[in-house]
Amino acid sequence: MKKIIFGGLLALGAIACTTGPERPGEQATNTPVNPALAAPATAVDSSNFTHISWEKTTIDYGKIKEGDSLAVAFTFTNTGDKPLVIESVHPACGCTAAEPPKEPILPGKTGVIKGSFNSKGRVGINNKTIVVRANTLGSMAHELHFRVEVEKS
Repeated sequence: MKKIIFGGLLALGAIACTTGPERPGEQATNTPVNPALAAPATAVDSSNFTHISWEKTTIDYGKIKEGDSLAVAFTFTNTGDKPLVIESVHPACGCTAAEPPKEPILPGKTGVIKGSFNSKGRVGINNKTIVVRANTLGSMAHELHFRVEVEKS
């Protein structure tokens, strides 16, 4: 009897560790907490990788009033010898939007990841993250952070 109960608990534990499907009918998967940081699903041609240098990866924007929209910007330079392609930007929550440059950034040139933060209903200190994926050596995923304190209006 103990073996049956123990086996049942083991099976239950294995099921509990699997992430459930997003929608009914989909298959459950074990996905990382932030899919933007995961390794790409397809093979990547590393001969086209380059280097990126960020002016800042963390910015404190101080205080704003609730309901105000905050424009955020992260400046970078392509310090490699191949064109820098920003493949995607993924804000960590729905209150933040971000947009990558539309064209590749040539070696030696600079670019900007622009974004906005909607402060409605976000009173207090907000620490937000934007994950940028690019054709860069070392790591293809880059985390950008900003902080803002939203004051009740």
